[in-house]
Amino acid sequence: MAYTTINKSGDYFNTSLWSGNGSAQTISGVGFQPDWLWTKCRSDSYSHILTDSVRGITKQLKSEGNAAEATNAQGVTAFNADGYVLGTQADFAVNGNTFVGWGWKAGTTGSGTTTGSGTGKAYSYSVNTTAGFSIIKFIGNGTAGHTIPHHLGAKADFVIIKGLASGRQWSVGSSGLGWTKELFLDATNAQNTSASPWYDTAPSSTVVTLGTGSNGNTNDETYIMYAFSTKTGYSKFGSYVGNGNADGTFIYTGFKPALIIMKRSDAAGNNWRIFDNKRSTSGFNVIDKTLRPNATTIEGSSNIDFLSNGVKIRNTDAEDNTSGGTYIYMAFGQSLVGSNNVPCTAR
Repeated sequence: MAYTTINKSGDYFNTSLWSGNGSAQTISGVGFQPDWLWTKCRSDSYSHILTDSVRGITKQLKSEGNAAEATNAQGVTAFNADGYVLGTQADFAVNGNTFVGWGWKAGTTGSGTTTGSGTGKAYSYSVNTTAGFSIIKFIGNGTAGHTIPHHLGAKADFVIIKGLASGRQWSVGSSGLGWTKELFLDATNAQNTSASPWYDTAPSSTVVTLGTGSNGNTNDETYIMYAFSTKTGYSKFGSYVGNGNADGTFIYTGFKPALIIMKRSDAAGNNWRIFDNKRSTSGFNVIDKTLRPNATTIEGSSNIDFLSNGVKIRNTDAEDNTSGGTYIYMAFGQSLVGSNNVPCTAR
């Protein structure tokens, strides 16, 4: 079992559940002030709403499409020390509907000028180097080799970029995919092999390198980037191969997952999937509830297990476990062994 320097993962990532009542609500018990919040109605076909502290709480993006950033004063109205406040926007508040919110903590803010090839452009950021997570808002320069500082202090292993203008897809890069390829968070496409997104260059410990793709580096357009680095015992980003059997593939993470997001990368027509440890009907294994970042559809059913050191696939669904299929994932959770190899106590 891997040890961790993060003895309480709930200080940096947490999942919240609530029911709508038609009114504004305060969602508390998160355990920290989130800087990135991703919400979805579980019981009706409303949008995934993504909000962050760098763009501002009234600014919203939707993961299921390529729409421009929108402003809604009745969406998230505040981030506070233990959660967030939601207005009366239907995506959060319809009476009787059920909702989920996933929150990540960044926190240290700053600004600067981008580097690498072409004209340097302004950027601003919020980062938490302990948890390996940063949010960067930057302006593209249209030049291959444009480099965006991510401030993680370690190489980025998973990167999501969205242009704030209409028509820009959600470009996803991952160490599990390789940096000659990209996926789109808003689509069921297979991996795309091209130098356009990442300039065929893996992120370094300081920057993410961009090609000339319009989804990440059009001159004078504004983009948001969410970047993650692996933290032993807390987060992992990689790939696995399905076996097509109900006694499915085991994905070693080194911690008990609280969230996994996955996508088949080698074939088209497969949705992204989100599983977490809060929406399961039993509260334990089987983890049986899934949502699709690329679709507004309601919560569906599937079967995986969250174990003390990873994920066990328990189904033969093509979106999780086709024999020979390749899948990428990002996972967050809690190690059972803390710093100095001391077992974590119950919380």
